[in-house]
Amino acid sequence: MASEGLEGEHPSVTLFRQYLRIRTVQPEPDYGAAVAFLEKRAHQLGLSCQKVEEHWSHDPFEAFKDAEGYIYARGTQDMKCVSIQYLEAVRRLKAEGHHFPRTIHMTFVPDEEVGGHQGMELFVQRPEFQALRAGFALDEGLANPADAFTVFYSERSPWWVRVTSIGKPGHGSRFIEDTAAEKLHKVVSSILAFREKERQRLQSNPHLKEGAVTSVNLTKLEGGVACNVVPATMSASFDFRVAPDVDLKAFEEQLQGWCQAAGEGVTFEFIQKWTESRVTSTNDSDPWWAAFSGVFKDMNLTLEPEIFPAATDSRYLRAVGVPALGFSPMNCTPVLLHDHDERLHEAVFLRGVDIYTRLLPALASVPALPSES
Repeated sequence: MASEGLEGEHPSVTLFRQYLRIRTVQPEPDYGAAVAFLEKRAHQLGLSCQKVEEHWSHDPFEAFKDAEGYIYARGTQDMKCVSIQYLEAVRRLKAEGHHFPRTIHMTFVPDEEVGGHQGMELFVQRPEFQALRAGFALDEGLANPADAFTVFYSERSPWWVRVTSIGKPGHGSRFIEDTAAEKLHKVVSSILAFREKERQRLQSNPHLKEGAVTSVNLTKLEGGVACNVVPATMSASFDFRVAPDVDLKAFEEQLQGWCQAAGEGVTFEFIQKWTESRVTSTNDSDPWWAAFSGVFKDMNLTLEPEIFPAATDSRYLRAVGVPALGFSPMNCTPVLLHDHDERLHEAVFLRGVDIYTRLLPALASVPALPSES
């Protein structure tokens, strides 16, 4: 006779029901709880258990630290590191009893990875943000594999574009004229030719960084119902990242020109369109830049100002008139955000706390500016 489980039921049924209660449905499956459940059961049965994470040397949520001091986990570079560095720097400053002319606010805002539309984009319009009277902001940056530290003073504008082509349908065995596929191919060819031109411009000029040119990638193709049916409609989606010095009106006209050249029935629409590209000053006469860069001069550290190649919440701050710099204090570190085996050395992390402990007081001590009166 088997022993009884909960409420007098068979223990196997109890175990089954316990497992069923773990929410493993998409899009937010609780795999951690499922793994913990199975590991516990394996331990109870005296079985060995091994977790295998695809392409990861260690569980990405274990925060494993190896013998060399590297911490492996999702978020080590992007950007739980900076969150804790902020908190630790503020803890040090408070413990030392410091007070500054300006107030230091820390914001922890969601949704950045999927565009910030339910996060910073809304927050900057709220009275709580306006009550902060923010004069300057720091946001995330990227690691630098070399000895220097990268700081981002602007970023490219994300334009997500869907091109739709409407043509004559028919049977796949016939030479049908004016098909959606033929016209869409012309647009795709024009855009990819532009992509190659920008790529060559970047590669031929050693002084240019990736953020200084416009990138584009074909990310989605849609259309068709069967292999032997010529579809009436096909579409292609593109991810443009438009450099901040580009004339956006002229660039949109160029998109329109590519579609018109492909033939009738070819149109485009924006899935996302950012047009508020702003540049934060890196001129030595600018008080904020002088305070920021001065810390690095005092610490004998090298700064490399660049345009951020992707998009961050900084764009929403700059759009409402708050100068912002994207900075994550990680040098001598490969860029591994969103990558397998994302990791950060503990010494680099701790050095970042030191840097912020110097950086925050410098920025919080910038005198009141005429524009803030």
